[in-house]
Amino acid sequence: MLASKQSIAIVEDDASLNRALERLLQASGFATQAFLSAEDFLANSHPESHACFILDIHLPGISGVELFDRLCERGGRPPVIFITAGDGQAVRQHASRISGTICLRKPLVAAELLSAVHEQLRCSGSAPE
Repeated sequence: MLASKQSIAIVEDDASLNRALERLLQASGFATQAFLSAEDFLANSHPESHACFILDIHLPGISGVELFDRLCERGGRPPVIFITAGDGQAVRQHASRISGTICLRKPLVAAELLSAVHEQLRCSGSAPE
């Protein structure tokens, strides 16, 4: 699947970071769909249409980890990159216990995020040839 055909869902409550992530991913050839909350994502998205998910761990309402659990209930473990501003070891350990996920700390480094996206796509079998 070509990168231009792959959609990355971004669920991040900081609107300016959401826009920045969209621009970065679009400039890298991905389609994006951004949401300011997990509730907005669940109400307005078709999870199966996304090749990868970038989820803020600390969202108001349904957290990124809870959203991940709901996505898993719909079938399989989706390729996910958790992001967090928190420096708490417990948060990163919890995220790292979820098999196959990556957890990055904000502020994000563009190259690290893109590398993580490509890694998740490769591991899920969705990476471009």
